[in-house]
Amino acid sequence: MHRWSGGSRHPRQAWSWWRSRRRFGSAAAGTALVLGLASVAGLVVPPGTAQAATTVRINEIESSGGSPGDWVELTNIGSAAVDVSGWSVRDNDDTHVFTIAAGTSLAAGGHLVLDVDPVFGLGSADSVRLYQAGVTTPVDSYTWTSHASTTYGRCPDGTGSFTTTAASTRGAVNSCPPATWPGGSSVAVADAANVFGANLSGLSFDGASVLWAVKNGPGTLYRLVPSGANWTPDTTGGWTAGKALHYPGGTGDPDAEGVVTTPDGLFVSTERNNDASSVSRPEVLRFDGASTASSLTATAEWNLTSDLPAVAANSGLEGISWIPDSYLTAHGFHDDHTGGTYDPASYAGHGSGLYFVGLEANGAVYAYALNQTGTTYTRVATFASGFSAVMDLEFDPSTGHLWAECDDTCQGRTAVLDLNASGAFAGTAVYARPGGMSNYNNEGFAIAPSASCSGGSRQVVWSDDSNDSSHALRRGTLTC
Repeated sequence: MHRWSGGSRHPRQAWSWWRSRRRFGSAAAGTALVLGLASVAGLVVPPGTAQAATTVRINEIESSGGSPGDWVELTNIGSAAVDVSGWSVRDNDDTHVFTIAAGTSLAAGGHLVLDVDPVFGLGSADSVRLYQAGVTTPVDSYTWTSHASTTYGRCPDGTGSFTTTAASTRGAVNSCPPATWPGGSSVAVADAANVFGANLSGLSFDGASVLWAVKNGPGTLYRLVPSGANWTPDTTGGWTAGKALHYPGGTGDPDAEGVVTTPDGLFVSTERNNDASSVSRPEVLRFDGASTASSLTATAEWNLTSDLPAVAANSGLEGISWIPDSYLTAHGFHDDHTGGTYDPASYAGHGSGLYFVGLEANGAVYAYALNQTGTTYTRVATFASGFSAVMDLEFDPSTGHLWAECDDTCQGRTAVLDLNASGAFAGTAVYARPGGMSNYNNEGFAIAPSASCSGGSRQVVWSDDSNDSSHALRRGTLTC
C-alpha cells in the first residue's frame, strides 16, 4: 500500500490519526481490551524466570496500513525468559495505554506482537514508549516524524538503531536494509573447477598461508594452501584429497559444518552423524591437524544436544569461532552463567578462550567453555546474530568484530557484532554481499589476518555449498 505523509490524508491514515488523538478510556479499559489481542509469535513461552528489564526492547513498529491495524513488536535480547505481565505500551499521549495481559512471558530471542490499534492508533508523527509494570520511566522508546514506507525496526534485529525496514516482518527477525560491503565489489573464483564438488562448508585461516575447510558430506577436513590466486589442497602430509573425519573410537561420519583453528587444536561443529542422518546431533569435535594419518579420529567430543533447543537434523550447529580469554576479560564480557563479568578462573580446564557456535534453526549464537580434558562444558552466554539463520562465525582479533554470515536465505549478508557497554555481543552493522557476487549458497566465511593487509585491503574467502558453476571457493577483499 502507498504511504501518505502530509497534505491530504489517505482515509486509512486519517482514521489512524483521529484514533491516536482520541481518548480511549482508562488504563484498566486497555487491560481488558488486551486480553486476546497480544499476538504471541516465535519463541514466546509460558511465564518463566524474569530478568533485567533492559533485555526487552521495542523492535518493530507498524503505524500505517498494518494488518489488522497498528502494532508494536517487542523482543528479548537476553538469555532468559522475561515475564512482561502488566507491562504497557503508550504513544505520545499518556492517556493512551495498552497493557499486556497477565501470564505473558517473552522467551530469550523471542518476538511478541502487541495489536495496539483497538486501544489507540499511531500517527504519522508519534512515539512508542514501553513501561515495566508499576514503573513510570520507560525502559525503551522510539519517536518518528512521518510514517515509514514499510515499518520502523531495529537493525540488526533487537540490538541496532531504528531504521526503515526492507519489509514488514511481524513476529519475526527484522528485514534490515544492508550497508554496502566494506571492501571491494569484485569477487573472483578461488579454486580450480570441481576440486571439491558440493557440500564444502566452514572455513578458517591459519595464518596467511593456510586455509582450513570442512565438507559436510562425507565429513572431510582439507588443508588448503595458495596456488597462484587460488586455494588448493596441500599435497603433503596426506592432504591431497582431504581427510575423512570420525568420532572418538574411529566410527561414524560427522556432518562437518564449521571449523576454527585455536591454540588447543582444530575444532569442528557438526549437525549430525551422516550414518544416522535423520537424528540431530549438534556437537563440537576436536581434531589433530598435524596428524599424518589418512583419516582423522576426534581427540575430544562435546555433545551439546541437551543444552540446545531441539532442532531438525539439518538445522543444527553451522558456524564456530573462538575468542581468547584475554580479549573477553579486557572488554568486560558478561557471563550469563554466573551473572557477573566473565572470569576464566571459573572454568577450570577450558583452555585459553571460549567457543562460539551458531545454530542454523534460530540464528542464535552460544558461547561455551569446553573442558579440554573431558566431555563437559558450560554455556557462558547466548545472543542473537541478527539473522533467522547463521551459517558461519568469524572473530577478527584486529577489530574485535564477531562476524556472522548468512547464506542465500538472507541474500548473502553478513552482520558485525561487538561487545557493548553491558559486556554483551550486540549487532552494530549488517552488510550486503559484494556487488560482484551472486546470491550463492555460501556456508563458509573467513577473513585473512590483519598482518596480510596489502594496499589497504586483505582477502576474504567464501565457500559455496552448492558448488555453483563448478566452483566452491570465491575470494574478495575487506578494507583493512
